[in-house]
Amino acid sequence: MAITKTLQHVNYAWDDTKAEKLSPLNQLVYRSNILGDDQRITNTGGGNTSAKLMEIDPLTGESVEVLWVKGSGGDLRTSKSDNFASLYMDKLQAIRGAYYASAEHGPKTQIEDDVVAMYNHATFNLNSRAPSIDTPLHAFIPYKHVDHMHPNAVIAVAASKHSEKLTQQIWGGEIGWLPWQRPGFDLGMQLEKFCAENPNAKGAILGGHGVINWSDDNKSCYDLSLDIIEKAANFIAQHDKGDMTFGGQKYAPLPEVNRSNVLRQILPVLRGLVSVSGKQIATCQWDENVQQFVNSEDAQRLSELGTSCPDHFLRTKIKPMYVAWDPASGDIDSLKIMLKDGVAAYSADYETYYATCKHHNSPKLRPSAPSVVLIPGIGMIAFGKNKSESRVTAEFYNCAIEVMKGAEAIDEYVALPQQEAFDIEYWLLEEAKLQRMPKEKSLARDVVVVIGAGDGIGKATALRVAQEGAHVVCADLRLEAAQRTADQLTSIYGMGIGVAGSGISGCGPAIACAVDITKRESVAAMLNQVVLGYGGIDKIIVTAGVFLAPGQSGMDNDTMFDVSFAVNVKGGYIIGTEAQSIWNAQGFRGAMVLTTSVNAAVAKKGSLAYDTSKAAANHMVRELAVELAPLVNVNGLAPATVVKGSTMFPRDRVIASLSKYNIAHDSSEHDDSLLTKLSEFYAQRTLTKLPITPEDQAEAAYLLISGQLSKTTGQIISVDGGLHEAFLR
Repeated sequence: MAITKTLQHVNYAWDDTKAEKLSPLNQLVYRSNILGDDQRITNTGGGNTSAKLMEIDPLTGESVEVLWVKGSGGDLRTSKSDNFASLYMDKLQAIRGAYYASAEHGPKTQIEDDVVAMYNHATFNLNSRAPSIDTPLHAFIPYKHVDHMHPNAVIAVAASKHSEKLTQQIWGGEIGWLPWQRPGFDLGMQLEKFCAENPNAKGAILGGHGVINWSDDNKSCYDLSLDIIEKAANFIAQHDKGDMTFGGQKYAPLPEVNRSNVLRQILPVLRGLVSVSGKQIATCQWDENVQQFVNSEDAQRLSELGTSCPDHFLRTKIKPMYVAWDPASGDIDSLKIMLKDGVAAYSADYETYYATCKHHNSPKLRPSAPSVVLIPGIGMIAFGKNKSESRVTAEFYNCAIEVMKGAEAIDEYVALPQQEAFDIEYWLLEEAKLQRMPKEKSLARDVVVVIGAGDGIGKATALRVAQEGAHVVCADLRLEAAQRTADQLTSIYGMGIGVAGSGISGCGPAIACAVDITKRESVAAMLNQVVLGYGGIDKIIVTAGVFLAPGQSGMDNDTMFDVSFAVNVKGGYIIGTEAQSIWNAQGFRGAMVLTTSVNAAVAKKGSLAYDTSKAAANHMVRELAVELAPLVNVNGLAPATVVKGSTMFPRDRVIASLSKYNIAHDSSEHDDSLLTKLSEFYAQRTLTKLPITPEDQAEAAYLLISGQLSKTTGQIISVDGGLHEAFLR
């Protein structure tokens, strides 16, 4: 099958100069990465590639044939060589004896699951990567290189009513067709038989699933994969229905301003509704393709049918929740009611699905709330246990839309039967994979807003909560400073997997927002961005503050008072009361921390505006604790003498303080030297004799939102090294 490198529907990415420099194994990795890099070829985490290579046995020193196949849970786009399992081919062949010796064998028999454990006995060179359940599909095809992809265009053919006939029409005899069968050892046997009976075939469409193709050459296998997809996509394009796609448009998408307003009001409500069994993080998608589907005449009918490709409904559940809301009315209150009723009905329906299809040994019922919600005029809202998971969920339903679009263009879309869908979703092998997942970190499902995250205590706090898995909103008066912190977090933790989300909702685990906490409209705008990005808010830590001393800022005393109270007191009030509606809409517990100061309890000369504003901030903590109860715990963090890393100690203030305390210094000294002298001086005034750092404050801030102090509210925790003057009076 000749490959045309001028392709319209996929990207041709093979580079001979790169590939030729690589070892055979790394050539497989290269092929996998460039296949996985194009969403139209396969979805995140989906598909498999393999190569049968000659390796040196570490025990005998002899040359042996080894199957390298993408391991369980791997992602082609990001895989490295250690993401591939390696198995002796002769030992894999030996497993067939045990398989056929079983009293019962074939699709969905116990031996199908049991042989998976036998792969451990075929492991080459103590490779710890668990083989995929698709391993037999690669092992028993008698060719060196195999690609098994989930391209939307090909799945559209595989999920069509007349799939077998369309396969012959599009590819002729070069690509065969096999009816739907759950992946496993028997499907590997069926493919081996197909290859023997069709020696000229170069691949096969797997009904309701995807495509598998083969070659004895690495590059040829890649070329073949793209050519198969290109032909399917061209065929679909020739039958495109234009304005009548999905039966034509029933609703019009809302303008951006209206859409954002609706999402801001419904996302926290919806997040609360779907988070009964654990908090969820949202990803919103409102691009043209999603809008074409959700606003169409056929959207409700097609969405009820459910998805087809097994990879899809493992994330999206068997079907999404479609909300038959008319965006032309713009009635948000009625939409909230529809969401509440819809989630309840969906959950009841899902529980019925489970009860109807379960087996005696099925895993227990999983959370029954929808993971995908479709709203005309708005778009799609997907949920997951963290941002990465929700982006994958959104990505997969994007794929499902494309599959339905293609199938309806060329034929009639057909979803998998419920029992088949259930047997994939609740497959014991899939459950075992879920059980192998590492334990979630303490803040993995939380959205934490850190205000003042540009530097100092705020930056240290952002870094600290991120260590616990939090989705961190880095907010600061200076957007560029907030962005630096967010970029640092992203560089440490990555964007995660999944390639979905519109606008800010396509974010990773950290975002940057500008905010002026003295202006309610600025705080509201920042919180709106957070809701659009993640679906809601869990914890807020305010580290922003100002220290204005006479002569330091050029302000008169009255202005210093106005600014100090606006930032240090009113700012916390605005944030707490503005976030209150979000917390209330979600309906689950939150936490807020305001940064005050030990100066609130100790009168000092020269810091009148600062000290009195911090005293007021202490009482603001108590007032907000009452105001936001019982859902939100509000506590205060009172630092003292955090010199190094603090924005409250610019060079001129440091020099002024050193002079005030008669500490020997030279005004020409480097900043670090001056800061060290002042820090050590302050440390000697404490009971612990230890300097206080931003990281010390960050640890206390984390403690206050961690849930470990869930019965504590309205309190102030001092992190000051032990200043007896600030002891509770």
